[in-house]
Amino acid sequence: MLIIYNRSTDPAYNLAMEEYMLDRKSDDIIMLWRNSDAVIIGRNQNAIEEMNLDYIKEHNITVIRRLTGGGAVFHDLGNLNFTFIKKNQEGMFNDYSGFTRPVRDYLRTLGVNCELSGRNDILVDGMKVSGNAQTVRKGRIMHHGTLLFSADISRLSGALKVREVKAESRGIKSYRSRVANIYDCLEKKMSIEEFTEGLLAYFCEKYADAEFYEISKKDIAEVEKLVAEKYGKWEWNFGEAPKYNYRNSKKYPFGVVDLYIQTENSKIEAITINGDYFGVKDISEAEGKFVGVLHRYEDIFKMAEEIGIDRYISGMAAEDFARLATE
Repeated sequence: MLIIYNRSTDPAYNLAMEEYMLDRKSDDIIMLWRNSDAVIIGRNQNAIEEMNLDYIKEHNITVIRRLTGGGAVFHDLGNLNFTFIKKNQEGMFNDYSGFTRPVRDYLRTLGVNCELSGRNDILVDGMKVSGNAQTVRKGRIMHHGTLLFSADISRLSGALKVREVKAESRGIKSYRSRVANIYDCLEKKMSIEEFTEGLLAYFCEKYADAEFYEISKKDIAEVEKLVAEKYGKWEWNFGEAPKYNYRNSKKYPFGVVDLYIQTENSKIEAITINGDYFGVKDISEAEGKFVGVLHRYEDIFKMAEEIGIDRYISGMAAEDFARLATE
């Protein structure tokens, strides 16, 4: 188990570092890192709809798209991020309890009574202090999460946009969770640096094979190349807004799903599937399968069932997808 303390606070560099470690290393990895002011959007989200762009520009906030699904989050230097990377095994994807357990256990050593709740959040007294997300690539799984330690909550609220979407049932919680800082929950106050050092020490104690890994010049060069080619580019972080003549959006227990569909002669010419959902497979593969399908319930249901839509949108049933696309 390699323990990495990535001291960079450059959001593009740090997200590129995650991808590099996921794709280029074979070891199990735990990495801690912090970002300067940034909105980090989920892999499948429409960037424009998730942010208050005027606020973003006025406050010089960076926007970066990550590899994992889930919703948009605001990072600043009061937010500590953790990343677990390991060989993927059956049952690991969507196992938020297992991945977050050592983090929750560490918080409890500090007197913070926390619990895993909902899809992927760590709560303290009903307030969110951590959100988590996952992706699987090339036989490896990456799980990462936030730890709101002393974040500027007012800036978080200003940067992110609350969208009204139709709910699938009355039992679904509000779209934006209430958030709190860990610092305010501590019995004994400490700085974020002390909190970070304590978490690193806890990981070293928990994992017998843990060893610190120093990021090399070769690593840095490869990560900077990835920034130049991907994470520093508008095309990755924003992308083209989808064109559509049919649109529908709904919130399910597993997340929000937005559909944008262009049709010609009653057939789907293009489809974009956005949202804060999670999935094992790349949603662009699913989008390609629907091109040429008749824009009617029966045909969309048949294709959604054939491709296994729940592999792309975890928790989504074929009939629910077809209904969303045609109602």
